[in-house]
Amino acid sequence: MLKKIHFLIYLLVTISFFAQNKGVISEDILIVYLSRTNNTKAIAELIQEQLGGDLVAIELETPYPEDYDAIVKQVARENATGYLPPLKTRIDLDKYSTIFIGFPTWGMQLPPPVKSFLVNNDLGGKTVVPFNTNAGYGVGSSFRTVNELCVDCKILKGFQIKGGVERDGILLAIKDEKREQARKLVQAWLAEISPGIPR
Repeated sequence: MLKKIHFLIYLLVTISFFAQNKGVISEDILIVYLSRTNNTKAIAELIQEQLGGDLVAIELETPYPEDYDAIVKQVARENATGYLPPLKTRIDLDKYSTIFIGFPTWGMQLPPPVKSFLVNNDLGGKTVVPFNTNAGYGVGSSFRTVNELCVDCKILKGFQIKGGVERDGILLAIKDEKREQARKLVQAWLAEISPGIPR
C-alpha cells in the first residue's frame, strides 16, 4: 500500500512538473554531451524531449581512434599527463543559464574532452547538471571532477545509468525497451531537480 502511495505521489509530481514547464524553460538550456557509442547521446535526446534546449555534441579536432584498445591506451596517457585534447566544438555560452553536461565513464574518470570543455569555458554563474552513462561500474570520480572544475557554478544532482559495454562488443544499449525505461528515469530525475533550474 505504501509503495502505491509513493508511486502516485511521484506520478503527480512528474505530471505537474512537465505540465507547468513544457516549452517554458527551453530557450536558455544547453545540453552538451560526449558520446562514443551513442548511449550518452540517447540520454541527451531524452532530456531535450522533456525540456527543449539546444543539443550539441563535443567533438575533437583530432578524433580518437576507432579501435577500443587504442583509445583506452590514449585516454590513460591523457589522464596520467593531464593532457586536454583540443576541441572542434565551439559554443557561445552567453545565452544559456543552464547547461546539462553528459559523458560516459572512461577509466572511472571524467573523459579528457569533457575536462577540456569545462576548463576552456567560463561557466561561472550558470547552473550545471551532469549526466552519465557507464558500463555498470558507476560514475567513478567524474561527478566530483565536474564539481571541482565548475568554479562558481550551481551544480544540481546528476543522473547516471548503465549503457553499453564496448569492451564486450555491446555498443548502443539504450534503445527500444531500455530507452523507454530510461525515459521514465529521466523524467523522475528532472522532476526532482526542477526547483533548481532557473525559470
